Amino acid sequence: MNKKTIKENYDKFASYAMKEELSKGRRFNETRHSYRDIYQRDRDRVVHSAAFRRLEYKTQVFVYHEGDYYRTRLTHSIEVAQIARTIAKALRLNQELVEAIALAHDLGHTPFGHAGEDALNKLMKQHGGFNHNIQTLRIVDELEERYPDFNGLNLTYEVREGIAKHSTNFDIALKLIEFPANVMPTLETQVVDIADEIAYDNHDLDDGITSKLLDENELENVPFWKSAKQSVQKEFGKMNPQIQKFQIIRFLINKLATDLIDQSNKNILKEGISTIDDVRNQSKRLITFSKDVIDERKPLKEFLMNNLYKHYRVVRMADKAVRFIEEMFDIYIKKPESLPKEHQLKLKSEDKYRVVCDYIAAMTDREALNEYKKLTDPHENV
Repeated sequence: MNKKTIKENYDKFASYAMKEELSKGRRFNETRHSYRDIYQRDRDRVVHSAAFRRLEYKTQVFVYHEGDYYRTRLTHSIEVAQIARTIAKALRLNQELVEAIALAHDLGHTPFGHAGEDALNKLMKQHGGFNHNIQTLRIVDELEERYPDFNGLNLTYEVREGIAKHSTNFDIALKLIEFPANVMPTLETQVVDIADEIAYDNHDLDDGITSKLLDENELENVPFWKSAKQSVQKEFGKMNPQIQKFQIIRFLINKLATDLIDQSNKNILKEGISTIDDVRNQSKRLITFSKDVIDERKPLKEFLMNNLYKHYRVVRMADKAVRFIEEMFDIYIKKPESLPKEHQLKLKSEDKYRVVCDYIAAMTDREALNEYKKLTDPHENV
């Protein structure tokens, strides 16, 4: 990519967007690529990583064998990237940076969703704990082995910051010296965080209805859903229930994204934002929904919490997942020689607990279930 092409691309950006020329760079210096900018290279490194491929069999709410239709961490990450790019384009932000952060943000997730993370965090309480944002940083900084000159993927500071400061209802931004808490992240990071919320709320609705864990009739009591349904029926009339469900969720995603764009533009104008430094010096985030939409969403989020995430089938699977992880962890700690050879080698230079934690955290749902059987079932081949 020559200087003229770079300038043409940057002319499309708002003055407060994150540009390559302002990047804090990589931990290890590299020669610039001839036609890909630094955030494109970061995105490509994430997509080609082993951790990214494993997301195909790491679940959101449903375990992989419950059906091929349901979202996994991989499809969720792609959906977050798609929503985030749309918002970033409308706000004239750096779409390449947004996409790189979005595709990387879930790399550190354990098998079995948040139940797996909670189990590992409890098991690691006396040994540094476990947090999937930290684990994602470990993956991109240390655990991926693809280059002869350094460990990890050597991503740019801004993508790594987006990982460390990823913050939603389920995710807590990290407090690390390298990424000071009093410095606001880029607008690109903020966009990914909200796109993550939009994606999992609406796609969990889709999966919940399809699985019949959610009763669509009960959703009639949720004003946000009801008004969306009425709008869809007014536009399209009577239709196949499956198509209607898709159209309602499509309507909700569009409404949330549109409101976010409009309110964020108002916030940026109100605060007089003109540079990336203006963004970083803010005391609060600028990428937000309007107060009306925040209030409208609350009953829907409460409905999902009470009727999907706390559904007895989901709770049962979460409890089983915790037992699987606890028993495997105990076996590996007591007999680290039962670990695969490449992980045994790491014991020479790393803490035993962290090696075991890294090994389990990297597993897909399928790998964890199979490994559990091998370790505990006398009739299973090891």
